Amino acid sequence: MLIAVSFIVSYLIGSIPTSFLVAKYLKGIDIREHGSGNVGATNTARVVGKLPGLLVLVFDILKGWVCVALVAKLFIRLGVTVIEPNTYALMLGSMAIIGHIWTVFLGFKGGKGIATSSGVFLGAAPKIFLIALAIWIAVFAWKRYVSLASIISAVSIPIMLAVMSYPPSFVIITSIVCAITVYRHHPNIKKLVRGEEHRFTLGKKDER
Repeated sequence: MLIAVSFIVSYLIGSIPTSFLVAKYLKGIDIREHGSGNVGATNTARVVGKLPGLLVLVFDILKGWVCVALVAKLFIRLGVTVIEPNTYALMLGSMAIIGHIWTVFLGFKGGKGIATSSGVFLGAAPKIFLIALAIWIAVFAWKRYVSLASIISAVSIPIMLAVMSYPPSFVIITSIVCAITVYRHHPNIKKLVRGEEHRFTLGKKDER
């Protein structure tokens, strides 16, 4: 019973629609009706502003980290019996990612899960997170495409877990989660192929 409750709690934490709330509070708009329509940090930065976008990014990362680093430990102390605590924590983090992507608060239509995934791996596999972050920064610095950097870094994570001999459960769960986040980028992939994806800049408008 406690395990089910922990899954629900993690899902609800992940479901908090940070981008939607920030845009609604600061500009009185529905972020889903502006920009790319995505409920995430990048679209918030483009539509509302860079600082609000940064706020959304940090909070969305925290959603994943909290479930892995705090919620998992809390429920283990409350009596949840698990064979592998780290895998259990990763599963709760995965529920947070699912919550972010399919949030109950917005009709099960949320973001793409990259920031929340970052928080999950920051808590569950810090070394992997740092390498994936370095990959993201390198790709973004090279091409200035947030989507491309996110896709490549997401694909790299399960590969790194396998190469570094993490438990099979880690690799399997991560592969599923990363496949979902990459799939959520399918509109961006189409735009990248057509050369229509916008580059993210610090100026007033993004470039193609």
